[in-house]
Amino acid sequence: MPYSVAVSGASGYAGGEILRILSAHPDFEIRTVTAHSNAGQPLALHQPHLRSLAHLTLVDTTPETLAGHDVVVLALPHGQSGQYTDVLADTPVVIDAGADHRLTSPAAWDAFYGGDYHDAWTYGVPELPVDGRKQRDRLVGATRIAAPGCNASTVSLSLAPGVAAGVIDPSDIVTVLAVGPSGAGKSLKPHLLASEVLGSANPYGVGGSHRHIPEIRQALVDAGATGDVRISFTPVIVPMSRGILATSTAPIAPGASDAEIRAAWEQAYDGETFVHLLPEGQFPRTADVLGANTALMGLAIDRAAGRVVVVTAVDNLVKGTAGAAVQSLNIALGLPEDRALTVNGVAP
Repeated sequence: MPYSVAVSGASGYAGGEILRILSAHPDFEIRTVTAHSNAGQPLALHQPHLRSLAHLTLVDTTPETLAGHDVVVLALPHGQSGQYTDVLADTPVVIDAGADHRLTSPAAWDAFYGGDYHDAWTYGVPELPVDGRKQRDRLVGATRIAAPGCNASTVSLSLAPGVAAGVIDPSDIVTVLAVGPSGAGKSLKPHLLASEVLGSANPYGVGGSHRHIPEIRQALVDAGATGDVRISFTPVIVPMSRGILATSTAPIAPGASDAEIRAAWEQAYDGETFVHLLPEGQFPRTADVLGANTALMGLAIDRAAGRVVVVTAVDNLVKGTAGAAVQSLNIALGLPEDRALTVNGVAP
């Protein structure tokens, strides 16, 4: 028998991408899709590309409609998941694609989000180095999973191997990201209109204000960072619907050789299905990961500047959010980790 699934926020981008992946998953049956203002309307009106799910109708997001399923996926705006998670105690597995259960620090939540704090759940980035192992080990058998922030997981995956191996200094991280506007959700916002985005590059969350900063810091501390983890983080909206290209740099740790630096990333991601370090001198494009659950990264060692440079490309809606959620769900339930997930992008 397949696991029964309810997906909240099903009319949005993250919810739609979760539905797209799960629709091809042989171990899951999507029974319920929910929304708020769009409740009562056909799913196909908001997700017309999901033809195999065109028979579904959006229902109101309530504890009653979400209850009674084997798996509930919450794809709601930040700050809205907590009101449901407390009343889903009898649901075997719940995944939150929002931020409500990502942070272990109430102080960090208060500083960057505000509102009620909810306990942290198992973080859904399986490949991250943690205490000499991988986050994957913590996901085995997990019943409550926090899917990552797309920018946060991209930067964390970029730098965690160097932190874990002690070959970079995490006290002076600088990262600049080109980001597609779908990462900001489907709600209408003037600065995300096509007339504002097309032909332009627009920075946002500048000067230490972006909400993904504490999530990155948390992941790097788990990877082994000691002392201050300081991050200058600048995302820039660019005119592509999907994708993140993150360029992250950090100082080379004293005494680290070029061979030791590259070996840190090679060893961290050796054998990983969805995180690939490209050959020396090669760097990814966002086009290479469109529609794939793949993070591609290139690494350069800038001795003149004394810094390691990592350039990573992901599809923000797949590896950045929905793909990471399904990958984590597969691990939690003892299914093949790559089931219903692809490493192949769509081109051109």
